[in-house]
Amino acid sequence: MGTSRGHHASATAVLERCRELVRPALVEAVGRLHPWTGEMAAYALGWADTAGNPDSGGSEGKGVRQALAVLGAEAVGADSADAVPGAVAVELVHTFSLLHDDIMDADALRRQRPAVWKTYGTGPAVLAGDALLAQAVGGLAEARGPHAAAAVRCLCGTLNTLVSGQAQDLRFEHRPWYGPGAVGPEQYRVMAEHKTGALLGCAIALGAVLGGAPDSTVAALERAGRHLGLAFQAVDDILGVWGDPAVTGKPVHSDLRQGKKTYPVLAALAAGGRAARELGALLESTRTIDGETAEHAAALVEEAGGRTATREEALRQLDTARRTLHEAPLTYSAAQELDALFTHMLDRTW
Repeated sequence: MGTSRGHHASATAVLERCRELVRPALVEAVGRLHPWTGEMAAYALGWADTAGNPDSGGSEGKGVRQALAVLGAEAVGADSADAVPGAVAVELVHTFSLLHDDIMDADALRRQRPAVWKTYGTGPAVLAGDALLAQAVGGLAEARGPHAAAAVRCLCGTLNTLVSGQAQDLRFEHRPWYGPGAVGPEQYRVMAEHKTGALLGCAIALGAVLGGAPDSTVAALERAGRHLGLAFQAVDDILGVWGDPAVTGKPVHSDLRQGKKTYPVLAALAAGGRAARELGALLESTRTIDGETAEHAAALVEEAGGRTATREEALRQLDTARRTLHEAPLTYSAAQELDALFTHMLDRTW
């Protein structure tokens, strides 16, 4: 996606600034865990290897959710420090969700390293996720100021939404590719909003809540974050089929190999036509999708218009997210940084 060099540079600087602000409190929160679950959390966060030593091969991720929380506070005229408890909470919840998702999806790699469940075992990884979730809610409840209770309510509502989205996603696995009972693009969009959009919306909303913003402003920021999540998921779905393994850390055509119902495939099937029919027959008749079959399926998805439709979905959702931001009464500088960050999040190889 074409973004200016200046937008890219400013978004990178924003992410770094917010990481530096939040990192001490995040380290403190992980330090409150039992030493064993804390060790697994540090590994999951990319801070350390299994021996507890700093890991040059570990990736901490971009820290988008914590940055959204900080900018959410700044956008409503509050001090960035007000958002730190919310930033820590969403980062812990995000890490918890990745630990559990990797188990449910049987994903052996996370950020080009063995996933926690592959390294420590399934039971310990579940426990580490539970510990992160408990710490996220407990730490946010201890936030200073008059808005902690509202922030906890916001986070807990999002957790219920996340569970709903994950339940929908798991249920999709058992539904047919086409015909009666098939999953359509709109149903997938609802699932993605719950599973991906909700936490991004919560992140930016938490900053605003802790900053004392009125409910209408909080709601607008939360909506913007949800649309951003849908745009992000659409790009992620494109990368899941056509992404470079060096970038994604997963095999080429990984989502197709795993038989995942993602937006490009569902949009292709919904388009109709010869390629869509051939794709549907291929997916219904194939139990194991090997490299050659996956390559053929990817070509059919593209021919049926699935890749183009997903790109258009991403751009449409990003445009809605940015428009929603502009309609809210936000401080100018923070609104500009949010806009740059929104665009930067989609500026990947897609």
